[in-house]
Amino acid sequence: MTKRDRAGGRAQIWPEIVAARRRKAATWFQDASRFTEWAQSHLRTWILADTGPGRLLPWFPIAFGFGIALYFTADREPAVLAALGALAAGILAAIRLHQRPLAFPLALAFTAIAAGFATATVKRTYIAHPVLHNPAIGVVITGFVEVSEERARSDRIIVRVLRLEGLRERSKLERVRVSIRKGQAPRVGTYVTFKARLNSPLQPLRPGGYDFARDLYFQGIGATGFVLGRITVSEPPVAGGAWLRYASAIAAMRDAIDARIRSVLSGDKGAIASALITGKRDAISTPVSDAMYVSSLAHVLSISGYHMAVVAGVVFFFFRASFALVPSLAIRYPIKKWAALAALFAAAFYLLLSGAEVATQRSFIMTAIVLIGVMTDRPALTLRTIAVAAMAVLLIAPEALVHPSFQMSFAASLALIAGYQHGLPWLRDAVDTSIGSRIALWGGREIVGLILASVLAGLATTPYAAYHFHRLAPYGVIANLLAMPIVSVWVMPAGLLALLAIPFGFDAPLWRAMGDGIDWMIAVALWVANLPGAVGRMAAFGTGPLLLCTAGLILLCLLRTKLRWSGACLIVAATTWAVMTPLPDIRIAADAGAVGVRGTDGRLLVMKNSKDPFAVREWLAADADSRAANDLTLGTGIRCDDAGCIASLADGRMVALSLAPEAFGEDCRRASVIITPRKAPPGCSALVIDRDISRASGAIELYPSRKGFAMTAARPKGFDRPWASTVPQALENVSREAGRPRTLDATPRAEDLDADD
Repeated sequence: MTKRDRAGGRAQIWPEIVAARRRKAATWFQDASRFTEWAQSHLRTWILADTGPGRLLPWFPIAFGFGIALYFTADREPAVLAALGALAAGILAAIRLHQRPLAFPLALAFTAIAAGFATATVKRTYIAHPVLHNPAIGVVITGFVEVSEERARSDRIIVRVLRLEGLRERSKLERVRVSIRKGQAPRVGTYVTFKARLNSPLQPLRPGGYDFARDLYFQGIGATGFVLGRITVSEPPVAGGAWLRYASAIAAMRDAIDARIRSVLSGDKGAIASALITGKRDAISTPVSDAMYVSSLAHVLSISGYHMAVVAGVVFFFFRASFALVPSLAIRYPIKKWAALAALFAAAFYLLLSGAEVATQRSFIMTAIVLIGVMTDRPALTLRTIAVAAMAVLLIAPEALVHPSFQMSFAASLALIAGYQHGLPWLRDAVDTSIGSRIALWGGREIVGLILASVLAGLATTPYAAYHFHRLAPYGVIANLLAMPIVSVWVMPAGLLALLAIPFGFDAPLWRAMGDGIDWMIAVALWVANLPGAVGRMAAFGTGPLLLCTAGLILLCLLRTKLRWSGACLIVAATTWAVMTPLPDIRIAADAGAVGVRGTDGRLLVMKNSKDPFAVREWLAADADSRAANDLTLGTGIRCDDAGCIASLADGRMVALSLAPEAFGEDCRRASVIITPRKAPPGCSALVIDRDISRASGAIELYPSRKGFAMTAARPKGFDRPWASTVPQALENVSREAGRPRTLDATPRAEDLDADD
């Protein structure tokens, strides 16, 4: 074959190849077109199904909560008129667009967001009060005790201030919270006078850390501190008011029950028994409290949906069984509804007795809806129940949205209700079969249901526990499976019977029986906490992954069609994002009294000029570091003298903590970063964080960058909220690189939420 023949052959083959490729491309485009049409058709069907009548109600509190979140992320305090104007605009738009199938839901969503934003703004305006800005020593305080708390190592009181002496600031504080020696707390309603040292409310311990000052502000507290000397009790010159009389009566009842329990049960048994009945859980020892958190049994200590359900269930069963013993009542009257009414009153009393915290409010509202549903012959265990409960709590206390109690409580409830509706009906239907009936007869259904409930609640609350407490509970299902049946059928019923037996004087044996069950729960918690790998730790991450994970959880629980699996994709993406969050090279305390430097092994080395380990504990928790704040390895590689300390980063750059004026000369020549609680001299070539910068920005984190360091401050430039001072212009002279996003609302360990500053 000649070259011409071979060329002619190739000329004939090329058109055939091109034609085949064109046919293949046409087929691919046809397949893609058919897939697009199929996807659009199914997507339209799924969207219509998930937005049908009654399906949008659970989304209203979500949009409402999003508006509250927007309020808390603002750098400056919003104007009330602007917030109310946005709400009015949303309402008018919803009215005008009520006949538009697409525009109307969007208008409702905007209205709900504006309503949440306006609610938080109005609440802040309503509770506006002064906040202490500078420490004050020897302040004489006179006022009424509104709250009295017993704690593991000290007591604490909240005082409504009537008179202040010795305070240089002109603003009059309305409430202060002070710690006193254990056993010396006066009862609620007492008129007291004492001398105290006061500090401004504790600011975040790190950028992105929990804002204690914001939490205290919404409680009406303008300063914290401790009592100096003795407390003088006297007759009040004016009446305390109706609210104080109510608080005094409830506190007296709680104290009497607590004293009765402690007279029978000692130690942690008595403290936990009192926590389950009265909600006073501050006296539990640290080892047992830690074990409860590590084993995922801490939810037992916080009166929530579980406790409210047990109380309402026991009362409902008792009254219905008692009425059923009288045939004339059982035949002629709706004894089931009467029992539900009695259970509702019992739940309301339990709410008041336990202190009415956020989790208890939510659980009472949900329990009340269920019981009202029984009285009106309507099913109540639906997503609408939790939607109404969320709206009620957020309307009363919009600040609860950023607290871990609210987030974990509603996440667990949402997962349980969605799991019951989507995944657990098979368990109920399985009892209709002969095998299923046998399994249920032997308690298999209850065991499986408990396991599934523990798994669902544990998975739903894991992101929030990791974000706020930097903890995971890998053996939580085991601990709940071993402890919760005893708590349900033994501890709580014995406690309720003991509570009813107090007026008759026969309560002591019942308290002892309750204590035996608590012994088992403590043993389970300690055993699980000591298992290998029981303490799961998670390094700190920002609000972005948490919000993305929350969106995924909402989609997974609220949607009914296959679109809900998009929520699982968001959760996976959020998990990846959280794990990849970088850690800072340098952490600086708000008062520059402690500095954390990341060494060559990736762990923090701590230089400090203060004995307060609080900030260091939070840094180690945020680092997923298991070391204690007093661990000697925290000082390995740090060189100190009377003038200060120096440490080196992994790349060899030096960080100096300068404590004396004579240290600045050499530190400015050799160090890359200088931190000092003093006023630094001008002209230093290093990056300097001095007293003025610390006061302006609060806690600081430094990240590596091309230009040296990127700084993230707890109070960035321009941040001006009522619970935090305006950042002075001095911060501009320090920031080497702007634009790094800041994060909000993380929390140290649970016990740290109640710590004194």
